[in-house]
Parts: sequence; C-alpha cells; structure tokens
Amino acid sequence: MATRSDGLARAAALRGMFEARGAQVVETPVLQPADTLLDLYGEDIRARAYITSDALRGEQMLRPDFTVPVVQMHMEQGAEPARYTYAGEVFRRQEHDPDRANEFLQVGYEVFDRSNPADADAEVFALIAETLDGLSLRAATGDIGILMAAVRGLDTTDRRKAALMRHIWRPRRFRALLDRFARRVPVPAARAALLAAPVASSAPVIGRRSPAEIEERIEALRADAATPPISDHEMGGLETLMAVRETMPFALEQLRDVAVDLPQITPALDRLEARIAALAAHGVDVETLEFEASYGRTSMEYYDGFVFGFYAEGRPDLPPVATGGRYDALTRQLGNGAEIPAVGGVLRPGLMLELEEAGA
Repeated sequence: MATRSDGLARAAALRGMFEARGAQVVETPVLQPADTLLDLYGEDIRARAYITSDALRGEQMLRPDFTVPVVQMHMEQGAEPARYTYAGEVFRRQEHDPDRANEFLQVGYEVFDRSNPADADAEVFALIAETLDGLSLRAATGDIGILMAAVRGLDTTDRRKAALMRHIWRPRRFRALLDRFARRVPVPAARAALLAAPVASSAPVIGRRSPAEIEERIEALRADAATPPISDHEMGGLETLMAVRETMPFALEQLRDVAVDLPQITPALDRLEARIAALAAHGVDVETLEFEASYGRTSMEYYDGFVFGFYAEGRPDLPPVATGGRYDALTRQLGNGAEIPAVGGVLRPGLMLELEEAGA
C-alpha cells in the first residue's frame, strides 16, 4: 500500500513536470478566510469544509481547494499571461461516505491567458491526460457555459433567470424551478393561499424577516404568478440540450440542431467548435472523447465553461482522479472588476498510486 511519503513524492514529481512546462510554483496558506468562500458559494460550503475561528482573523477554513486562493493571488499581483502549479493537502468533510478521504493531496496546473481560450482549454486537458497515461481511465467533458447561455436568453423575467442561474449546480432544484416557471406543476396549496390573502399588519412576526420584507416577498410571488409561463418551445429546447450525451463531434451536431430553437447558445457552440479543433491539434482523439451537456452540474460550482474529469474504469467507488475546467467568472468575482480568461486542472496523486498498485 502506498504510504504518505509515496504520495508526497508523486505530488512533487507531478509539480516538477508542470514546472518544466513553464508553470510557476506557488504556495497558498492552509487556512483560508471563510468570508471569501461563503460569498462565492453561500452557506452550502459549510457542509463540505472544516471551519475554525481566530480572535483576530475571524472564521477560517481549512483549504478546500487551491483554485480560489490562486485566483486571488493572480488577480492581486500576477502578470499576463501566467501559468501556475502547486501541490499540497486539501480538506473536505465527508458526511455520507466514511470511506472517502477527508484529507488528500492535490496537484494542479492553472493557465491565465486571454490570447486563445480554446487553445488554453486544450493545453490543460491534454497535459492532464498525458500525466495519466498508462491508467485505465474514462475521460468525460462538458460545457456549463452552453446551459448558462440558454438560461440567460430565455423569454422570461430577469428574476426567473437569476433563480435558474443560482441553481444550475443543483439539478433537482433547477428542474423543479423550470417546471414551476413553465406551469407544468400546480402551485402548492400553501403558496396559493398566501398569494390570495392580504398580509395582516397586526399578525405576529415570526422569524427574522420584517413585515416590509414579507410584503415584498409576497408581491414578488404575485408578480411571478402573473408572468406568462416559459413556452413549450423553449422547454423542449432546454430538455433536449440537457440530454445531449455523445462523442464531441456528434454532440456539437446535435447542439447545432438545438440552437434552431435556442439561438442564444450559438456563440457558446462556436467556442465548443473552436475547442474541438484545438484539442485535435494537441493530439486528443476527439472522435472518441465523450461530451455530456449536463456534466459537472453537481460538483463544479465555480466553472462557467469547459469542464472535464477522468474516472477509473471499473471503480465507481472512487472519486475522479483528475478534474478541471474554465472559470472566467471567478476571476471577475475576485478581481474587483478586472477579469481574465482562466482554466485549470487538478490531479489526485494518491488515487493514481492506488490504481497503479491495483494494476489499473
């Protein structure tokens, strides 16, 4: 069985390989300010992170990943273009699977380059694939930006679109909202009664919302109830889009058909087409590379474009050995108005060693 020393040695070797490809080695503190991560992900992250407090620094989190602190560092002081690599431990709470590690090594490669985003996507994917050569892994890809573009272009209110955008990474909630906005499900009885009844100013206020906030919420619900439903035409396009799962060229062909009904996704499909060409130029066999339009929607919250993962064949019990994707919006959120196209990928050397020992 591979030891901790073996894992550290493999992590150092992987980081050295990325450094040899031109990446600058960076270090980030193990303790990260909790407020930044809470602003990005909301209270949901508390279920996945270890949180402590400091009398001077406030709430702190044990580093759940490297990408956020690396983006912060680059947006504060990085030159362009830039390539970074790092290696170290990350920490994730495990509430449902006691066999999954809550502390493990992660090695990454991040590219900040605005000259050719499609080529940067291909560079990162091809380099991660190269490091995994010899392992029996299935590669999966997707593009969250396509669904985002579809939602932004819907013929409905900004409030509804904002709600859908918030829940793109929660497929069940996203689907429930879609069905509600399309009037495919009846209004719950409690909500119907609330919409029909006036707010009694003399009623006791329970909870933290003021009467004005309660009134505002009810008015918003009434406005939504009066809004026309999302059309069957658009719903059909969204459902077809989310169901696309094919090899890359065929997926693009199917999505071009969807764009007849959802023309707002055309620019995102043009980016996908450019990425396919760039991947092929980097030696990737795109004819067999899987593409799933809904891939990454349960675990890749800060990605807003290309996403990918590598999974062990025959070991569904294992998490992905490597993941990555594009996170342009994250640079905008952490850059105080500045932004730069960025893409990266991370590997788990411990899983690589485990699969090598098993002969995978």
